Amino acid sequence: MDISTLRILEVGDAPLFKRAFPANTLAIWTGGNQADESSPGWRNFTLGRWSEIRRAVRSGPFDLIVCQPPLYAPWDPRSLARALFGRRTLAGHSPLIRGLGTTLVRGRLAAPLVVLDRDDLPVINRHGIRLLDRCRAYFKRELPTDRWRVFMKTAHANLPTPRFRASPRFAARIGRLHPISLGLRHDRVAHLVRDERPKSSDVFFAGISDANSTVRARGIAQLRRLADAGLRIDIPDRMLPLPEFFERCARAWLCWSPEGLGWDCFRHYEAAACGSVPLISQPAIERHRPLLDGVHALYYDIEGDGLERAVRAALADTDRLRTIATAGRAHVLTHHTEASLCRYVAETALAAGPAQAS
Repeated sequence: MDISTLRILEVGDAPLFKRAFPANTLAIWTGGNQADESSPGWRNFTLGRWSEIRRAVRSGPFDLIVCQPPLYAPWDPRSLARALFGRRTLAGHSPLIRGLGTTLVRGRLAAPLVVLDRDDLPVINRHGIRLLDRCRAYFKRELPTDRWRVFMKTAHANLPTPRFRASPRFAARIGRLHPISLGLRHDRVAHLVRDERPKSSDVFFAGISDANSTVRARGIAQLRRLADAGLRIDIPDRMLPLPEFFERCARAWLCWSPEGLGWDCFRHYEAAACGSVPLISQPAIERHRPLLDGVHALYYDIEGDGLERAVRAALADTDRLRTIATAGRAHVLTHHTEASLCRYVAETALAAGPAQAS
């Protein structure tokens, strides 16, 4: 599929298609700040433009409509609190007003609808279920390996029961779910280290470990023990500028990339693209075009001293690490750029049948 020939309307605050294919994408921006409308194809959502944008969504000349749902519904008390007490006021660019933009895709549509949900949350909030009913395909970054768990505490009070799972209505919803990765951010690709670097550290990690995942807290302690044992462990004590971060990735045999607030992480793909081997805690989600263990990356068990054992085993064969790093870089640059992710989304959605009313 030549995605550059598709006419795309994108509504939301994370314009994946607009960044990857700007010439044929109209972006309706619902983010809290203001988009620069002097750039072609950008329109800020405001209440004054409701009718104009609604006409475009219903009858515009589009082949695909893409929506990124807000974390909270605009009528949720948390959205109201942010609008009233946050930095912005109840002007046309407030989070409360902008959040209404995604409600435009709930009626009649000019083209198939796809939903991109790349938040940390492993469930679909209640306001997102209606979008799931309306769309051809719903792409979720933190998609549980048991897809039914996306309905925990939202569509179902607890863990979905066998009776709930037997519902044809919810089975149809499950069938529209697809995994998607964070991949490489468009504004970071130019900073990636493309050439092989001599290795000056065994393991590199730069990230937040305090008030974060317990996986990170456990792992930091193990890395410090490895450092005490004489391994070259590079853990900066400050936030690094992006070029330095990528340079230190490239100079490490292994880049530790543990689960954070979500399992999927930009670091998985950035480390591989820079020629290091991502060392990742075992996956907790269903993945798109995954980095395979021993082929593009290495994985470790979080229990006990699993990280320490994995580091020592990996460093025992640096020739193997070079092979994995080469394959990992090629895999990420082929499948996990924003353009590649957009192609995957468009091809999957347009190949699927129309959504069924529920």
